[in-house]
Amino acid sequence: MIRLSNISKFYSGVPALRDVSVEFYSSEVHAILGENGAGKSTLMNIISGAVHPELGEISVGDRRISHMSPEVAASLGIAISFQQPAILDDLSVLENLQVALPKSVFAGKSAPIAAKEMLDTVGLHVPMRMRADALTVAQKHLLEIAKALAIKPKVLMLDEPTASLDQDSTEMLFRRVRDVVKAGTSVIYITHRLAELRQIAHRVTVLRDGRIRGGGLVNEIGDADLLSMIVGRTLGSTFPPKPNHFSKEAILSVRSLNGRGFEDITFELAQGQIVGVAGVEGNGQSELMRALAGLQPSEGAVNLHKRFVKTKDLLQEAAFISSDRHTEGLAAGLTVRENASFAALDKFSTFGVMRKKKELEQVGATFSSLAVKTPSMEAPILSLSGGNQQKVVMSRALLSEPRLIVADEPTQGVDVGARAEIYRILREVSSSGTPVIVNSSDATELEGLCDKVIVLSRGRAVTTLTGADVSEARIVAAAVNANTHFGASALLRKAHSTKGGLRHFLQSDNAPAVPLALVIILLGLYVFSRNANFLSTFNVYNILTLATALGFIALGQTITLLLGAIDLSVGPLAGFLVVVASFFINDDRSTLVIAFGFLMVFFSAFVVGTVNGILIRFANFTPIAATLAMYIGLQGMSFLLRDNPGGYINADIVQIFTSQIGPFPVAFIALAAMAIAGEYLLRKTRLGLRLRATGSYEESARRVGVRVDGAFLFGYISCSLLTAIGALMLMSQLGVGDPRQGINYTLSSITAVVLGGTSLRGGRGTFIGTVLGAVLLTEVLNAVAFLGFTETYQYVFQGALIVAAALIYATARGLGRS
Repeated sequence: MIRLSNISKFYSGVPALRDVSVEFYSSEVHAILGENGAGKSTLMNIISGAVHPELGEISVGDRRISHMSPEVAASLGIAISFQQPAILDDLSVLENLQVALPKSVFAGKSAPIAAKEMLDTVGLHVPMRMRADALTVAQKHLLEIAKALAIKPKVLMLDEPTASLDQDSTEMLFRRVRDVVKAGTSVIYITHRLAELRQIAHRVTVLRDGRIRGGGLVNEIGDADLLSMIVGRTLGSTFPPKPNHFSKEAILSVRSLNGRGFEDITFELAQGQIVGVAGVEGNGQSELMRALAGLQPSEGAVNLHKRFVKTKDLLQEAAFISSDRHTEGLAAGLTVRENASFAALDKFSTFGVMRKKKELEQVGATFSSLAVKTPSMEAPILSLSGGNQQKVVMSRALLSEPRLIVADEPTQGVDVGARAEIYRILREVSSSGTPVIVNSSDATELEGLCDKVIVLSRGRAVTTLTGADVSEARIVAAAVNANTHFGASALLRKAHSTKGGLRHFLQSDNAPAVPLALVIILLGLYVFSRNANFLSTFNVYNILTLATALGFIALGQTITLLLGAIDLSVGPLAGFLVVVASFFINDDRSTLVIAFGFLMVFFSAFVVGTVNGILIRFANFTPIAATLAMYIGLQGMSFLLRDNPGGYINADIVQIFTSQIGPFPVAFIALAAMAIAGEYLLRKTRLGLRLRATGSYEESARRVGVRVDGAFLFGYISCSLLTAIGALMLMSQLGVGDPRQGINYTLSSITAVVLGGTSLRGGRGTFIGTVLGAVLLTEVLNAVAFLGFTETYQYVFQGALIVAAALIYATARGLGRS
């Protein structure tokens, strides 16, 4: 049993929860109801340890928990499936499971087999190596549920788990919930759907404005009482009345529309009609909606308001309400007001100058009609509840005054009161003459809202229901009884998709390394054809030696970029460390002093990395600000220690660091070995997964138990230590402490990493690609000299390489998705 006593939580002084006391019992499904912003998700986050309350106590059994955290919650057998799935897009399906689940879950079996069994329990059948960004919203929800069920939890929390699931997946989930309840699990279930409450829950608690407004056994409370508790008033009919008659003239006509995922779609829509799209999830509904909004290529005839519209022009004509609001619907860095108005800026400006008063008036009026709850219009968009975020997305669509509204799951994660408001708005928009097309996995919603429903199966329209035939039973029957077969083009697409090995490689982080290696070889052969000395043993050794120092520094830079950050201080740090070494690693120094010099180099690097990490994670500096300050400080300290070159490096040490095997420097072989080892750690160990998870999406990484602050600290320390190794290579090349050397390595290291295919956004990267990037960059600079070009061409070629790398990277990603 879990007991919450007098729990209170405040955000900027505004109560999200106040004096909440509730108990959750074993072998029972306890539903939590409430409007968006009522405090349901906050309550879940407190139980899971993601959020800490200001007041109150949490007890599990007889044990009082003084400080709940994700790690403590996991140890107590508490699992959660979030409304916004904590899925990391840059990791594969298998890696998402590995980073979120304890090792014990995979014990005794190979990881792919264990993972497949987990996914089978929720009916999710996708390749283990598929990157999570290729999953649909529904598939991400199933993956999230699979993670929660995998640990066989004592307490299972499900936050709107069926929001994007079709009927079959919902029924499958309910079977799993009943199974775990029979085994003694306590299930806490958040939903907006009263029908689900009746199907699955034993007990219910209603929250409104952060307070408990009532509850009890489900079979003892009627729907009318529950609705009154939820909204604080009596609700009329959820759906607005449908018109009795429609104009015979179509305002939207679609003929033989074909695209990826659907074929030969034809329908008409009259003024006042709302057309629904239905079908079992994954049968082309979302693809059709995106094509109608101009977001996906398609072929066919579309007439809108008696005017032929090219499918590519639909993007300007239509407003799209995405089912995935976090990825496509919201600009996370903008405020509530900016998110609502950025699609209609022309309406609020005169000669390009914004009229703030008009913007505030119209945004405020739209918010009032949709009952958007926000602390202020200037609040961060992510501070709103999920349902209120969805209403902001709809507000933007209405403010842009589109000629067509395409709504893909418009009420996903929205409470019953807000749903009624959205339905009313859609009906008013339709009646005013703007065509409205709605895709929904909820057949009841389609029945109540739509005047015509097109049922898809395998991308084809198998049934079109109109008038009285639009009913939940007929919609579901048409979807599940369909016997449609793929057309020729669909069969080709399916056959193409079976070539999973190539597709997954093209999606992988190491894909850009292949064309990069090819460019290195082709460039070498071209310059060799112009100058035979280019591939001499001496010159190959020279190129690889210069690439070694850059390579080690770039490996460190790769780690910070994997975290979604950057380290501008690596160049001055390398120069500073060479200067430090020049005071100890000299010919006239004893072995003990020389050893102390090496220790000082690595200790100094450790301190710099630690300071950078602390400034970024605990002093709230941005990575650029913190490392730029360090850049300036280190360069200044280098000149304080030596204003001119001095302190010759021990010749024996230089000889060790510059030794070679044939044309290959031993140091470069060590660099290649370290890159391969780093690649293994990045892909196959929990540490590497956590680094990539942090860079992919920090909030989701924190939710699955990654210690994000520790990951950043480790990353910056590792970056500085690898820079220290690069500095030793640079020291052996220079042979003297020179405060002017090292600065250029900041830009060069970033260039090498970008050439290697590491994403500047974080989460994706490769150490092997970075080493190849360092080799190519050094080779290009060397080739410029051999070809007799001026120094200007060095910069031209560097810029051209970066552009080429970006094109290669984008092409590889695009081929992987197609």
